[in-house]
Amino acid sequence: MKTLHRYLTRQVLATLLMTVLVFTFMLLLFTVLKEVIGLLVNRQASFASLAQAVGLLIPYVLVFALPMGMLTATLLVFGRFSADQELTAARASGVSLLALATPVLLLGVALSGVSALINLQWAPQCHTAYKSLLDNIKTTGLGRFIPERTYITDFRDSIVYIGRVHGTNLEQLLIYGLNSSNQFVNFIRAENATYAMDPSNNLIHVHLINADSVRIDNDSGEMHPSAAGGTILTFTNTPIASNPGKPDLGDMTQWQLWDMMRELQKRMAEADSLDNLPRAELEQKMKALRGQKRADLTSPVRLQIHRQLAFSFACLSFTLVGIPLGIRAHRRETTFGIALALILVGVYYTFFLVGLALETRSQVAPHLLLWLPNFLFQAIGAVLLWRANRGSQ
Repeated sequence: MKTLHRYLTRQVLATLLMTVLVFTFMLLLFTVLKEVIGLLVNRQASFASLAQAVGLLIPYVLVFALPMGMLTATLLVFGRFSADQELTAARASGVSLLALATPVLLLGVALSGVSALINLQWAPQCHTAYKSLLDNIKTTGLGRFIPERTYITDFRDSIVYIGRVHGTNLEQLLIYGLNSSNQFVNFIRAENATYAMDPSNNLIHVHLINADSVRIDNDSGEMHPSAAGGTILTFTNTPIASNPGKPDLGDMTQWQLWDMMRELQKRMAEADSLDNLPRAELEQKMKALRGQKRADLTSPVRLQIHRQLAFSFACLSFTLVGIPLGIRAHRRETTFGIALALILVGVYYTFFLVGLALETRSQVAPHLLLWLPNFLFQAIGAVLLWRANRGSQ
């Protein structure tokens, strides 16, 4: 028995490592890494920044890659185990399927614990740090790696094009000035220019050389040319979308979400104290409106709390359903196992997408919908495993 347990555990761990690496690479490549690669191509980010971004993204994508890898591993290993008649040999030796699969089930429980640690703490923190890194690159990266032959739209009121960059010297500089309505108000063309950074104030000072300027009157459509040689322009280097405040609700840790929930409940309790005032029908209507607003106010926070907790049980759910399905499939082809795993993952995460889409509709209890795929997968997996175990006796 110990030999079979070690054999199955080694097989599952080896396949799990391979599949998690593949899924992690795919998620990094086809989802969030697009922004970093774009900055790297435009020379706004260095390879060191790219490596740091990848390191911060790994815990975030492991939230999805780890359950997918566990499901694929169980489907592939038990599919091959059944197709190669190894399961039949084990049954002939008096070993039940449940006893055989016990180490794999315990591995699923352990991975759920690891997923909980990642989902509740590491992944939100790393994703918040990743967003801060991107903002940092966009803020300071322009001064270090100014992209050539690219329209720079990071400034609030200007669009800038630079033909060549030599250190702090710029060539073939085009500057399009915009007003608050994003209409062109002036145009500057300079053969040469130099720039200097002011990191403390997030400013860039550009000294124009041999420049010509055209002011555009949007009311009359007239253009007024003038010489702009020797002009010094100042640009703010702070991205418009920069948000140095609290992290997004989806990027908060479990403890931050509970703190926010308690803060909201405290505010609602203060609002409820107004109900003691003697008011007639108007007071009842206001109370009903406050109650509706209270439900809508706490629903998104509650949904994120349950999302992180429910995600943590995905490994156990996929393990329970993957073992009997792999045996029933009786296939040893890797492509079949991966295809079946992707279908099951799509079904599982569809419930989460629907729940997140209903986050403000507290009357339908969307946070409970997030637990439904775990209950379904674990119930179906337990029934299939029980039936397969009975067949092995």
